[in-house]
Amino acid sequence: MKGCGASGNNRRAAARSPPCSSGVASKREIMAVALTLLALLIEAMAGYPDRLVRSIGHPVIWMGGLIAVLERRWNRETAAPALRRTLGAVVVVLLVGIVGVAAFIIERGVLMLPFGLLGAGILGSTLIAQRSLHQHVARVADALDNAGLASGREAVSHIVSRDTNALDEAGVARAAIESLAENFSDGVVAPVLWMIIAGLPGAAIYKAINTADSMIGHRTARFQAFGWAAARLDDLLNLPASRLSALLIIAAAVTTGTSASAAWHAVRRDARHHRSPNAGYPEAAMAGALGLALAGPRIYAGVHVDDAFMGNGRYAAKANDIRAALKLYRRADAILIGLVAMLAAAVIAIG
Repeated sequence: MKGCGASGNNRRAAARSPPCSSGVASKREIMAVALTLLALLIEAMAGYPDRLVRSIGHPVIWMGGLIAVLERRWNRETAAPALRRTLGAVVVVLLVGIVGVAAFIIERGVLMLPFGLLGAGILGSTLIAQRSLHQHVARVADALDNAGLASGREAVSHIVSRDTNALDEAGVARAAIESLAENFSDGVVAPVLWMIIAGLPGAAIYKAINTADSMIGHRTARFQAFGWAAARLDDLLNLPASRLSALLIIAAAVTTGTSASAAWHAVRRDARHHRSPNAGYPEAAMAGALGLALAGPRIYAGVHVDDAFMGNGRYAAKANDIRAALKLYRRADAILIGLVAMLAAAVIAIG
């Protein structure tokens, strides 16, 4: 008897033959995709209420608190760079272990409850940032239109790490659009991909590493060695999402009256020249679609960064360009939700 479902002596075949699995989705795969679709829909409709942030915080805040504690204790400026790099790697291992185990236990426990998948979807929605990203970027456009440059600088300072005090209107608008493009990849597409692959633990681990990169993955004297592991692992985990994000923006450009061909050419020409191995892809796509020039020289914590331009269009962006970018973002996000819905339908049908 060979293979699964062999005929003949049924008892012997059942004992010796492996279960049939080819072309059949497992319960885990079905759950992960359904969970991801629910999380996307819940977050798009409701986001994460501000009152919850004020009362209990947010998963990213909790992860950040753990990272901050470990960094203060172990990142000694008097230590040798090799030791600081090793300790930074240990922080990443501890972070992944703690967050991954906690997310696995929570997911298993919630799924055992009535309407457990819905509960898991609510939890998963906290790891995706569609609605909150849109709100933060829209506030920059509103501030520029209604309250002037100083208000625009203050609004954009909440979503970028660069120095904003010296930015003119074009600098504020470009910073907001760059943040929108990059965070579409980091805050939406990447957690969605890792949730599809590994459920709630996959998205939570990704979010923990991404948070670590944002906190300690800087090229400064304090974090160059200690944050090396977090930065490199974040680069690796974001590779597929950054490319997919660019494709989603290009697809969205087809239906929004912007230039899909210019977006495609900008990605092919410029993305690989960005100082980040990932951020250049969605930024170049957004720049090409909108006819802008994004990235370029910037200042972070007083350090001048001479980065390549993404796109070869206008440098002088305005609030209306932010709104055009938001329209493109909404359409790209809708395409993402549609793709996940189709995947969920396919996996359920196969299963």
